Amino acid sequence: MRYNNLSDNYHQETPMTIIDLTIHKDRRARAIQRAKERNIIIPTYAQMKDPSKIPAKVKEELKNIGLWDIHPRNLFRISWKNQPIASGGTFGGVNYIELPSSLTGVKARIIAVVGKWFPTGAHKVGAAFSCLVPRLVTGQFDPTTQKAVWPSTGNYCRGGAYDSALLACESIAILPEGMSKERFEWLEKVAGETIKTPGSESNVKEIFDKCWELRNSGQDLMIFDQFQEFGNYLWHYEVTGHAMEEALKQVMGPNDRFRGMASATGSGGTIASGDYLKQIFPESKIIASEALQCPTLLENGFGAHRIEGIGDKHVPWVHNVKNTDFVTAIDDNAVVNIARLFNEENGRAYLAEKGVPEATIANLELLGFSGIANVLSCIKVAKYYEMDENDVMITMLTDSMELYRSRLHEMHQESGEYSENNAAADFARYLHGQSTDNMLELTYLERRRVHNLKYYTWVEQQGKTYPEIQEQWYAPNYWTDVQKQADEIDELIVEFNKEVGLS
Repeated sequence: MRYNNLSDNYHQETPMTIIDLTIHKDRRARAIQRAKERNIIIPTYAQMKDPSKIPAKVKEELKNIGLWDIHPRNLFRISWKNQPIASGGTFGGVNYIELPSSLTGVKARIIAVVGKWFPTGAHKVGAAFSCLVPRLVTGQFDPTTQKAVWPSTGNYCRGGAYDSALLACESIAILPEGMSKERFEWLEKVAGETIKTPGSESNVKEIFDKCWELRNSGQDLMIFDQFQEFGNYLWHYEVTGHAMEEALKQVMGPNDRFRGMASATGSGGTIASGDYLKQIFPESKIIASEALQCPTLLENGFGAHRIEGIGDKHVPWVHNVKNTDFVTAIDDNAVVNIARLFNEENGRAYLAEKGVPEATIANLELLGFSGIANVLSCIKVAKYYEMDENDVMITMLTDSMELYRSRLHEMHQESGEYSENNAAADFARYLHGQSTDNMLELTYLERRRVHNLKYYTWVEQQGKTYPEIQEQWYAPNYWTDVQKQADEIDELIVEFNKEVGLS
């Protein structure tokens, strides 16, 4: 390929294949044998989108398996459509909730798909699957000799360790030492090894440094870096985007307008669902949410924050910045205080007094820290555009408060009892008082500025090239070529399962 700074001089000489699907026969044969021995059947993207395509015998097996059990059939529960029960469930419609105006303070309808009902309690198990499985079914990754390394600020390495266990692979989880206690306690039971790096949510570079250390160690391993793995992008485009479309079809009336999707930038994966939705609803917006205390897209990145699940101080390689319309920066004080409002007894009592339906209050534990931030981004954009009752926004609850109970305990120790006065103040300030400051509608030049921030991480630190950055921006089919690979990967999975002989 040949590149130039100017789009009219960009020329693509050969078709692009972003996710490498080269077959390695010997290692593939060993992976097939391992799957036979461990009773492993791998689902396709098509089955994750539409569980009606899952074989009846698999569904029958799932009736005796817990949602978090280390059992290979739970690979089929990597879906937004699991029955919302802890054990024995099969599948239904997309899990979602609608947040009423009495809670949000805006007229616009805010819909949120629910991540709690994935194995591990978080949707990252899907992104990790989509990074590992193409390497496994092609033989690029050998589960009999190699270790799978999962660098993350939390849920992705949990999902990767879990997927590795289900696929009979050894795993190494890497995450900052300052993440929630629940993450480490669970990883001790599932991951082969857990490595703690300095810092907390904002310290992604320290994770990258540890990956380079492992690469140079001489160990036989493969690093699945969600920030640059296009399997992460593809799963959310194909599966999360489709789930959101289904939820919208269920809630929207003939006079409703879909206005946009908000997502924390995080690894750049989840926001890819917006690429799917914009193809269905061309006038809709994609809103990138980040922490005000570390405004990377908004102000080029600095600081630290407490919103676990949204990583920062760099622009992920797999973030399609050219398709991003808005950046909203969310105060982490708003997130942690709203978490108390939604989960403390006095907070819930106050919400009931303000007319929030009991059914909504009962579901508020479904919002983890990043989910709260996503909802606040929807509120900010709804106010910015002065949306009314016929305007619909959608977002995702990547995990739930089940993974943050220790944080609530810490806040209780630091700040004392959560009173009705606290609840009234937080409700007024952080929900109904949410403002339109600290947000930016991106022009073409602003998008390009954000995209060019990739240089400092990916060229200077991680071995990418400047022409590759140009390719992402100027190649007309770059992102759509990635999107088209789902069907090809599904064919490889079907053939792999056929040779395993269990499906």
